[in-house]
Amino acid sequence: MDKKKILVIHGPNLNMLGQREPGHYGAGTIDDINRKIAEKATAQGFIVDCFQSNSEGRIVDKIQSAIGECDALIINPAAYTHTSVAIRDAVLLLTIPVVEVHLSNIDKREAFRHRSLIADVVSGRISGFGGKGYLLALEAVADTLTEARAK
Repeated sequence: MDKKKILVIHGPNLNMLGQREPGHYGAGTIDDINRKIAEKATAQGFIVDCFQSNSEGRIVDKIQSAIGECDALIINPAAYTHTSVAIRDAVLLLTIPVVEVHLSNIDKREAFRHRSLIADVVSGRISGFGGKGYLLALEAVADTLTEARAK
């Protein structure tokens, strides 16, 4: 049986984790988060590809590259959550489970952050648990893919 592949996309400014607003985002770095994701994915028998970009177009390209190549997507669009129709349209192309992740609870932040343009087109959303949110998303995706295998 082939290993399932999970794509993880981190949006703009997440490359600055550990330096950027640690009160909202914690002291851990994106490398710390990616290492934990990879460890958990490997332990569960999945292949994971972690990607970060500050460029909306590169994120759209990466989402499109998942078509026929990946079995699930975990995405933190970061600031693009609230503004990017292009990312929404790319997510709509997918027929795989998609989980939206946010390090902070966006509903407890500034009013403009309360709206997610992808919330209604993803399988689920996890926010407010810091880097652990990605691991919770990985668990949800793993459960979904395991259930699909059993059918």
